[in-house]
Amino acid sequence: MARRCVILIAAALSLSACATSTRLSRSDPQRIAHRTYVVTGASSGFGRGVALKLGAMHANVVLAARRTDVLDEVARGVRAAGGAALVVTTDVAQPDAVARLAAAAVARFGRIDVWINNAGIGALGRFDTIPVADQARVIDVNVKGTLYGSHAALRRFRDQGFGTLVNIGSVESEVPLAYHATYSASKAAVLSLGRALNQELRLAGVGRQIRVATVMPWAADTPFFSQAANYSGHAGRMVMMDSPDQVVQAIVWVSVHPREELPVGWKAQGASTAHHLMPDLTEHIAANIAHDQQMVKGAPTPPTAGAIYRPMPGTTGVEGGIRARMKAEDADRKAASPR
Repeated sequence: MARRCVILIAAALSLSACATSTRLSRSDPQRIAHRTYVVTGASSGFGRGVALKLGAMHANVVLAARRTDVLDEVARGVRAAGGAALVVTTDVAQPDAVARLAAAAVARFGRIDVWINNAGIGALGRFDTIPVADQARVIDVNVKGTLYGSHAALRRFRDQGFGTLVNIGSVESEVPLAYHATYSASKAAVLSLGRALNQELRLAGVGRQIRVATVMPWAADTPFFSQAANYSGHAGRMVMMDSPDQVVQAIVWVSVHPREELPVGWKAQGASTAHHLMPDLTEHIAANIAHDQQMVKGAPTPPTAGAIYRPMPGTTGVEGGIRARMKAEDADRKAASPR
């Protein structure tokens, strides 16, 4: 087993060295300027970061999330950076709300060039200890919300003859993770949806004009872990978290350089490659990492539904402060351990 692990890791790291560069070229800002982007989950995390970056490139940004006051704040940032902004309060789990979002974007800007399905939630803990209603809500937002957004976007793209749909998956779209069971299932659905849609578009003869991309980040330091429902008994953690800026740039990059699947960075690419080579072993290693981080090293915390039903105060940044918290937890644990 040890020898297989070494071979797997060496092969995955070697292949991940070829991970796609998402550095924006000099011409990319000109390609983005005055294009219309719909961004769901725009009040925090990746969505907020993407909205502000697009604003700095003078895009028209339609901001969708549940928190109107926070979206107004993001809109001011977009406008101050040189972009145009429209706020549309939206719960993506409601199909009528998503339809209104699409209609509002077209009414204001005349078309939709890129639709980014970014809104997402999670529930941490053993599958059988998480209330089934909370898990159903994860499916409602992550799967149904992506379905509703994709349906609304593709109908607009078909009418206008072009467009790019960007769905935010996860490394867990490929590698399911213990204590994230429903979240992993939801992100696997997002990946499969994108794959199927690209084939439908190809068969319809519009696969070059209308593209669907699935972005697959590694765990990143956003408010996600603070906002997630958590029944694990421990604060949410993950090893070697990425900066959210890395993922924000990848999302913006893929909007002008669409590709079917985009693992972000060498860790996501390595995990995806390893899973293709040895799926069972990769899942075994990933589960051990998740157990160590979440159930052993995480600070004790009471059960919470997080922000899955209603927004939480104090979780509006692009960055979530999770790496700083983990560092403090590790220092406290080390100080408390017998010498």
